[in-house]
Amino acid sequence: MPRKSTVWTVADMPDLGGKLIVVTGANSGIGLEETKEFSRRGAQVIMACRNREKAQAALDALEAEVPAARAQVMPLDLSSLASIHEFARAFKQAYTRLDILVNNAGIMMTPYGTTQDGFELQLGTNHLGHFALTGLLLDALLAAPGSRVVTVSSMVHTQGNMDFDNLMYADGAGYGPTRAYGRSKLANLLFAYELQRRLTAVGAKTISVAAHPGLAATNLSTHLSERNWYMRLSVSILPFLAQSSAMGALPVLRAAVDPAVQGGDYYGPGGFAGMRGYPVRVKSSAASHNQADAKRLWRVSEELTGVRYLDELPAG
Repeated sequence: MPRKSTVWTVADMPDLGGKLIVVTGANSGIGLEETKEFSRRGAQVIMACRNREKAQAALDALEAEVPAARAQVMPLDLSSLASIHEFARAFKQAYTRLDILVNNAGIMMTPYGTTQDGFELQLGTNHLGHFALTGLLLDALLAAPGSRVVTVSSMVHTQGNMDFDNLMYADGAGYGPTRAYGRSKLANLLFAYELQRRLTAVGAKTISVAAHPGLAATNLSTHLSERNWYMRLSVSILPFLAQSSAMGALPVLRAAVDPAVQGGDYYGPGGFAGMRGYPVRVKSSAASHNQADAKRLWRVSEELTGVRYLDELPAG
């Protein structure tokens, strides 16, 4: 039984026996921590990962730590629409329902680049990849009573802006690693909130929620040390400021399984400056609640990915 406490921890997670969960980017960082805790509670977890070797190593480590784990690796490259379609096809060939989709994978502050489909790399991977994946799996989610979509954003979403005239930083024009990352994380929230509005409009029992890990020590900071002296200094002091991946995973876990969570909620650490601490419901920027931007981003995302959500979800 979940315990009574003033803070929410993994001890408060309910039994997840019979639940099927997909976690993108499950081979490292908070994604691996989420997978471990879901597995400890009896869920069947699909580890949707780009790098098969790293994913298999993570699965081996998971099975050593949680012998009863029911997890498997399925290849997924969010920077490739072909890979996303293949993942969805393979998933629906094996399963008819999905209880929880955790849109966790992401890249952070990379040099300018493009995906296999020509999208700016960070927006293409962090937002468009998950937009396409969620749309392709939505029928399986709607088939599971009380299902959830959890989209992982970041505190850096507050630095993002939606410039639809140069959404992809064409040919690198105006590109900055932090600026582009902020845009992708703002897009995550615009998507999560708009999806909830559309689900509510049709009376669906599936809910869409969001979370952020605060400042967590993960391998996402790889590219920071390749930049200027300020970022190299930031990386050097990160271990003293950041919380562990296990703590960073808590807001995502709470968003995924806490019965008190409602559609449209956003969870993050409740401690110092939102960077550390146990998970609580938090606020996001005014820009993330701009419904005009959310609707426009939705239309653009459908056009770019070619993925249009079920006809039952109205355009709003």
